[in-house]
Amino acid sequence: WRHGDWIEITARGTAVIYGRSDSTINRQGVRMGTSEIYRAVQSAPDVLDALVVDVPRPGTEGWMPLFVVLREGVELDDELRAEIKRRVREQCSPRHVPDEVFQIHEGPRTLSGKVLEVPVKRILTGTPPDQAASRDSLANPGALDYFVELAASR
Repeated sequence: WRHGDWIEITARGTAVIYGRSDSTINRQGVRMGTSEIYRAVQSAPDVLDALVVDVPRPGTEGWMPLFVVLREGVELDDELRAEIKRRVREQCSPRHVPDEVFQIHEGPRTLSGKVLEVPVKRILTGTPPDQAASRDSLANPGALDYFVELAASR
């Protein structure tokens, strides 16, 4: 356990580690760890990986896009989007249903395999990519390009 993690000490004196506090999404006062959202999303048979961020937008509740990596040969269509959103609604919270779902080839990860949620969020809020993440520390630096293009188009 490290500072910055969400943990619960149970009545038995054991600990449940929920994940990083900086990976917590607060929607309308309800906090949810991204790992819980990933568990729900990846319970869909065609979803291999996911990345979710909550991007603040002044005057709104924010924008919560979900990015999914799908099995080979599967395309994201309205039916699969609806299934993913249903799973998040039922297994997590109606407040944490993503605003949009995008298909990506691969999610950006560190050399140790951690998903880059914070750098992706920074890129989507306008931070220059070289300031948001060091490409030298990534297992797949080209995976950031999708988010850079998405930020430029919005």
